[in-house]
Amino acid sequence: MNGALGTSDAVSIVLPVLNEQGNLEPLHARITSAMKAVPREYEVVYVDDGSTDGSWDVLRRLAAADQRVRLVRLRKNFGQTAALAAGVAHSRHSILVTLDADLQNDPDDIPRLIAKLEEGNDVVSGWRRTRQDPWLTRRVPSRIANALIRKVSGVPLHDFGCTLKAYRREVLHDVSLYGEMHRFVAVLAAWVGGRIAELPVTHRPRTHGSSKYGLLRTYKVLIDLITLKFIGDFSARPNYVFGTFGLVSLLLRLIGLVVVAYRLFVLHRVEATPLVFFVVVFFLTGVFSLFIGFLAEIMIRGFYATERAPTYFVRETVGIDAGGDVRSPAEPTLRIPVKPARSDG
Repeated sequence: MNGALGTSDAVSIVLPVLNEQGNLEPLHARITSAMKAVPREYEVVYVDDGSTDGSWDVLRRLAAADQRVRLVRLRKNFGQTAALAAGVAHSRHSILVTLDADLQNDPDDIPRLIAKLEEGNDVVSGWRRTRQDPWLTRRVPSRIANALIRKVSGVPLHDFGCTLKAYRREVLHDVSLYGEMHRFVAVLAAWVGGRIAELPVTHRPRTHGSSKYGLLRTYKVLIDLITLKFIGDFSARPNYVFGTFGLVSLLLRLIGLVVVAYRLFVLHRVEATPLVFFVVVFFLTGVFSLFIGFLAEIMIRGFYATERAPTYFVRETVGIDAGGDVRSPAEPTLRIPVKPARSDG
């Protein structure tokens, strides 16, 4: 575990932007004001995730006026997680802070997050204790999703969905960002032994633009949660799932076969029975599941041996060196950690 951060550790602030034209200038002013309380170098990386409202023009003006601003423009809307991954990949410093560009996250909380990180934590997650969002469409689904994530992951955070977080860069090295996985970074970090902390932060009502969140997002979170659980527990040995299911199916097939044989040879009943159909189904299901498990084992070896491309494509950048600042897409950058198995002893 790394020790406390020093005042020389620079900060990269990463913000995904999607149609936030009216929020960007006041947001940047607040970030600049908040960072005056942080005695270290910093940069602000804005990632335009396919905006269509003129946000990119505003960002270019900010970059021209402030040399600490660095811009990444994606070719189309790839989603918040991919935008955050692009921002992380194009950032330079050892401390990473992420927040939304809708002015609902308060930049004044950034110094507090960094101070909490200095206490020896690897991730500090914001907790929107008093949310300024609609109750039915936003707060209720969020509470349900947070409760499910806590139950499945065992990580006792109140608010996994808050984008306002601070990270040590190295903790993101083993995290793959795709789907809606950005909300599970704290879970993945905890699974590899990272120290996680939570800090109540200010949450403000939206004043410009429209929300990009809805009830459909809850469905995506649930799907990603199932994926996370499977990857965390079984990504290294998928045959534990498919093999177990196959063996159970073959066992049920054997029981059905014994019952059919008993009815035929002991009770001398020759009438039609659905058990014969179930015997065939369980046999085929068991055999196919075992073969799928074996194939998954072979594929997972190739998965860990090959390099993966990023989940985004950059159209242009501003203030970012093409050669030195960014990892090559061929380099292995963000990987999914396997949840450590508990010792039987």
